Amino acid sequence: ERGVKELDSRFSSPLEKTSPPFLGCPSGSPSPNSMLRVLLSAQASAARLSGLLLLPPVQPCCLGPGKWGDRPPGGGLHAGPVQGLQRLLEQARSPGELLRWLGQNPTKVRAHHYPVALRRLGQLLGSQPRPPPVEQATLQDLSQLIIRNCPSFDIHTIHVCLHLAVLLGFPSDGPLMCALEQERRFRLPPKPPPSLQPVLRGGQRLEAALSCPRFLRHPRQHLIRSLAEARPEDLTPHVMVLLAQHLARHRLREPQLLEAIAHFLVVQETQLSSKVVQKLVLPFGRLNYLPLEQQFMPCLERILAREAGVAPLATVNILMSLCQLRCLPFRALHFVFSPGFINHISGTPHALIVRRYLSLLDAAVELELPGYRGPRLPRRQQVPIFPQPLITDRARCKYSHKDIVAEGLRQLLGEEKYRQDLTVPPGYCTDFLLCVSSSGAVLPVRTQDPFLPYPPRTCPQGQAASQPTTHDPAQRVVLMLRERWHFCRDGRVLLGSRALRERHLGLMGYQLLPLPFEELESQRGLPQLKSYLRQKLQALGLRWGPEGG
Repeated sequence: ERGVKELDSRFSSPLEKTSPPFLGCPSGSPSPNSMLRVLLSAQASAARLSGLLLLPPVQPCCLGPGKWGDRPPGGGLHAGPVQGLQRLLEQARSPGELLRWLGQNPTKVRAHHYPVALRRLGQLLGSQPRPPPVEQATLQDLSQLIIRNCPSFDIHTIHVCLHLAVLLGFPSDGPLMCALEQERRFRLPPKPPPSLQPVLRGGQRLEAALSCPRFLRHPRQHLIRSLAEARPEDLTPHVMVLLAQHLARHRLREPQLLEAIAHFLVVQETQLSSKVVQKLVLPFGRLNYLPLEQQFMPCLERILAREAGVAPLATVNILMSLCQLRCLPFRALHFVFSPGFINHISGTPHALIVRRYLSLLDAAVELELPGYRGPRLPRRQQVPIFPQPLITDRARCKYSHKDIVAEGLRQLLGEEKYRQDLTVPPGYCTDFLLCVSSSGAVLPVRTQDPFLPYPPRTCPQGQAASQPTTHDPAQRVVLMLRERWHFCRDGRVLLGSRALRERHLGLMGYQLLPLPFEELESQRGLPQLKSYLRQKLQALGLRWGPEGG
C-alpha cells in the first residue's frame, strides 16, 4: 500500500441542492443514531454542506484510466480490486451496504477506504429529506472496524477520520473517538521528560529572568526584583552583560539598574577585559545616562589605558559611548588618533567601521573639545559618519511620519524649496533641509549651496566655540523628526545617538526645528498636518509663496 493520497473533489458525488448541514454534535444525545438525526435538522446549501462535512474522497494511490479501476504504472497485483472496492464504497446505497463491502473484503480493504466509508455515510444521510434509518448495530460494527484497523493508519488518515466522525456526531467520549485520538497522540513527536528545575538564587535568578518570555512584557519589575535579591558576589560578568544588553536593546532607562552596572564595573575593574567593558558601557551612551557613581569615569580611563592596544575595536566602542555622554578622555584620544594605532587597524577586517567611529570622534573633538591639542584623524582617513538613514529608521519606515511630512511640505512650499534625506558634512543625515534668506524667505534649494562649511570657520577671539560664524547670509533650517523610537522607553529622553546628531548639527550652524512624535500623531489627516507645519515655520519667521519670494 502506498498510504493515503490527497483528497480530490473531482471524484466526489454530486449533492442535492437541498442537502442539510451538519452543524455539530448536540450535547446530551443518547445515541449516535439520534445525534445524526438532530444534525440533519437545519437547512443549507449543498456548497456549505460539502465544505462543512463532506470532504472530497480520498484519491487512491493508482491513477490513470482503466476499465476496472486505475493501475499503477508498473501494474500492481491488487491495484484493480483495491480501486474497485473504493468505487463500490462510493456508490453504496445504504449504511448496511457500506458495512457489507468493508466486512466481506478484508484482504482488499486499505487504510484510505475508511474515510471513504465515513464520507459516504454522511452523503447517504444528507442527500435525502428523510434519511434512511441507521441501525445502532451498524454504527457499532463500523466503529469496531475502524478501531481494529486504526493502528495501521497514517497521521493524515487519522485526522480525516477524526474530522468526519466529529461532524457525523459520534460522541467525543465514545470508543471510536477515543481510539482515533489515542492513535493521533501516538503519532506526535515524543516530548522530552520534564527536567528537575534547580533552585535558582542570586545571579542565576537574574539570568533566568532575562531569558523568560514573560519578561519582555514586564521587564522593569522582574529585573529590579531579581537584582535586589541577588548578592553582590553572585553577579557575574555574564549576568551583568545580559542586563546591559537588554536595557540597551529595549531602550529601558532604569536608573537603579544602570547604577548597579556602573557600581559592578568599578568594583570588578581589575577582572574585566575591554571586550566585556564595551558591552557594560553600551547602555549608558545609548540611553544618554551619565551614572552618579563617582569612580565611573576614572575607572574607564584606567581600563582604556591598560587595554587600548589589546582590542582596538572594543576601545573605539567604549569611546563611542563616552562621546554620546560628552565625556571623552584626552589620553585615550591621543592613543586612537596616533599613527601607530591607525596603521594597526588599517589591515584588520573591521577597518571601515573603526574609521567611521574615528571620524565621528574627530568631529566631536572639532565641535565640542576646543581645548584638545593632541593628534587628529588625518583627512585622507576620514569617511562619512552616517552616509544613510540609521538602521532603526529603515526598519520602521512604514511607521514613520516622514512620508506625510514630505507631502505636507510639498503642498505647502513646493518641491524645489526643500531637500529630503540630505547628508551634510561630516556625514549626518538630515530629514528635511530648507535654505532661508536673511529676511526669512524660503529659497529654492537648487539656487543655494545646502551645505554649511565643515569644519566651521574659526570664531573671532572671545566668541564661544559653540557659536560658529558663517559669511553666508542664507540660513539652513533642518526639520528633525523625533519619532517614538528615537527616545528611551519613557518617551522623554532622546537616545544618545539622536542627541549627538542634533547637538553636532546645531554646533555646525544649522537651525533645528524639532517635530515631536506626540505633535505629529495628534494631527488628523493632511490638512491638519499642513496647518501644523505652517505654524511651526511661521514661528521661526519664515515666509514663502508670493509674499515670501
